[in-house]
Amino acid sequence: MKSKLLLSISFMFVFGALQAQDLNTAKLDSLFTSIAEHQEGMGSVSIFHEGKEIYTRSIGYADIETEQKANAASRYGIGSISKTFTAVLIMRLVEEGKLKLDSRLSEFVPEIENAKDITIEHLLRHRSGIFNFTSDPDYDNYNEEAMSREDMVSLIKKLGSNFKPGEKFEYSNSGYVLLSYIIEDASGKSFDDMLQEYICKPCALSSIALVEEESLKNNFVKSYVMKDDWQAWESTHHSIALGAGSIVSNPTDLNLFINCLFKGDLVKKENLDKMMEMVDGYGYGMFSVPFNEKSGFGHTGGIDGFQSNCFYFPEDKLSVSYLSNGTKMLMNDILIGVLSIYFDLGYTIPDFKPGIVLTQEQLDQYVGLYTSPDIPLAITVSRKDNTLQAQATGQNAFDLQVVELHEFKFDPAAIKMSFDPENAKMILKQAGMEFNFVKE
Repeated sequence: MKSKLLLSISFMFVFGALQAQDLNTAKLDSLFTSIAEHQEGMGSVSIFHEGKEIYTRSIGYADIETEQKANAASRYGIGSISKTFTAVLIMRLVEEGKLKLDSRLSEFVPEIENAKDITIEHLLRHRSGIFNFTSDPDYDNYNEEAMSREDMVSLIKKLGSNFKPGEKFEYSNSGYVLLSYIIEDASGKSFDDMLQEYICKPCALSSIALVEEESLKNNFVKSYVMKDDWQAWESTHHSIALGAGSIVSNPTDLNLFINCLFKGDLVKKENLDKMMEMVDGYGYGMFSVPFNEKSGFGHTGGIDGFQSNCFYFPEDKLSVSYLSNGTKMLMNDILIGVLSIYFDLGYTIPDFKPGIVLTQEQLDQYVGLYTSPDIPLAITVSRKDNTLQAQATGQNAFDLQVVELHEFKFDPAAIKMSFDPENAKMILKQAGMEFNFVKE
């Protein structure tokens, strides 16, 4: 459930305006076929443009033991994407005058440390200071057990706070569980009833619900982790995560939801604008993800063996949702591939062949800061154990695969890097372009 918030696909080096081309569905098929054949992942993807689904694909199994394959109706745990739904419900109650963003936690759960100083906005933005219960060292000892509201409040109270409200950002699933209780108290209805009434019915979403025993029988897939092969992962009990991470969906319904939200059918424009306003990289139940000069809005998620992405790019009226019940290839890299193919960026399908192994001493000869007279971009090359990494200015590091001595590549972004250690030079190739770098 601890979402990897810093998902970033901004390390693509291509410059210039991106325009959507005629969708290359054959290349998308090739990407997901390759992922499936090499056992790099299982899951379902959906792409929407202008509110309509233009591509969907499922790979792998819903249940390996029974050999039941995943399909478009398969439902996955979406983990922390649940927080976007929770934030929408909070904003609806604010619009109805049942809550205020500066309402205090003490009005609903006074037992929590600093409750008189913690506002609903603090909880939405992960600025409450409340300890994140999934970081509790004992979490794995109780996460599969049913927990009542009293149990969860007692646990969160016991774990305490890390800082005073509003001081800084620190991701806290505890805060969104408390927001779930606030929604129930302010509305007089269960969280699931609010989810169905305020979001699922108006957006015609048939697969979205809280994980409960009945839902496990209705297209809900099992989750897995890759060891020597795919191994089943035990499920977190739905009563623990609630609006922090217990919602299930298929990717088509996630796209319908996020299109419904950005079309203005769920909250007023001024409240959607508040949700999109970033403070320390986080809004209300969503964050912004860059892709070249574009910005998408949405969330990632992870719970048990499930991982998920759902993002909407307003300028292009494009949304992408990918839900996985077994992941080996990084979700971030899969999303880079999907978007690169959508925008026709010359993406190379990964071959997943293991590269040759270089010693740490051999890798160290490439380490350093590289600058180029061709583009205003510096690249730092570093070594982490037996892996060479590259990182462009202000962006995330990514691992380089060895092709041969002095030659490296990063398939998800179709990058090739050729080093000349004796002359302190490096050549970067991508999308038919070549850039010369000098090691400082």
